[in-house]
Amino acid sequence: MSDRHHEPQAAIAGTSMGGAMDLGVDEAESLEKRPGPDGAGPEERPRSLWSDAWRDLRRNPVFLVSALVILFLVFISLWPSAITSGSPLKCDLSKAQEGSQPGHPFGFDGQGCDVYTRTVYGARTSVAVGVLATLGVAVLGSVLGALAGFFGGAWDAVLSRITDVFFAIPVVLGGLVLLSVITSNTVWPVIGFIVLLGWPQISRIARGAVITAKQNDYVQAARALGASNSRLLLRHIAPNAVAPVIVVATIALGTYIALEATLSYLGVGLKPPSVSWGIDISSASPYIRNAPHALLWPSGALAITVLAFIMLGDAVRDALDPKLR
Repeated sequence: MSDRHHEPQAAIAGTSMGGAMDLGVDEAESLEKRPGPDGAGPEERPRSLWSDAWRDLRRNPVFLVSALVILFLVFISLWPSAITSGSPLKCDLSKAQEGSQPGHPFGFDGQGCDVYTRTVYGARTSVAVGVLATLGVAVLGSVLGALAGFFGGAWDAVLSRITDVFFAIPVVLGGLVLLSVITSNTVWPVIGFIVLLGWPQISRIARGAVITAKQNDYVQAARALGASNSRLLLRHIAPNAVAPVIVVATIALGTYIALEATLSYLGVGLKPPSVSWGIDISSASPYIRNAPHALLWPSGALAITVLAFIMLGDAVRDALDPKLR
């Protein structure tokens, strides 16, 4: 036998499988020792759930389309005069139910109001109600649900029974009863009603997410090291339990816009002279045969808006759910 020492790397590289293995090792080392921006040392780029989700969202055409639609709605809600110079309250009965004309592409409704101008200004009401109601529901429901899931015991039992009571209340019937006694023409009664009946759903989601998160090892380790309850809840549990709340709230935003239009259509939500798609749909319903355009445009705007927010919520859910990757 020869006294020559065998080199393991040379022996492995001599085989076809060894070449593949050697290549895999080289690739792994290059990934571990990737030079930083200055070329001085390795650059570590830890990837979190949020960075992965953002990367997936940027590649999702559903998210891009829905986000563009929502950005346009927000833009015309803040600056409606950028795309229309008329007033939504200026009406001319001599032009009632007339069709499209130069300067009035959507025609006129039964009162002689410009349908295009009212459709543009109606976006402000819908977006304001949807966003503010969603924020209120998310904050109230998340706080109550997180406390119930974290502390448990009597607090959890009482909150669970309260949410059961609210789930048993029909939303539209509750709106007819509660809002029929309010004479305000602002959006705040509608927002308050939506928050009042919408928080139990978010509360259930937040409670379940907190119960799941507090059982993780890192939470138990932080508790063993003497972390307070507030620190555990705010620093360790909440960041890892907020994802399902964001998903549900994003999808619910579209339903809240539809709910506001439904209540306004029934006459208990916003009331004239407020501008709302629900009010315009209700006013145009009796003239659907003679002036269908007055019903078509606000209905189409409402449908597109609700669909955009629901599509956005679906895209966010797919990006934040690891099981769907």
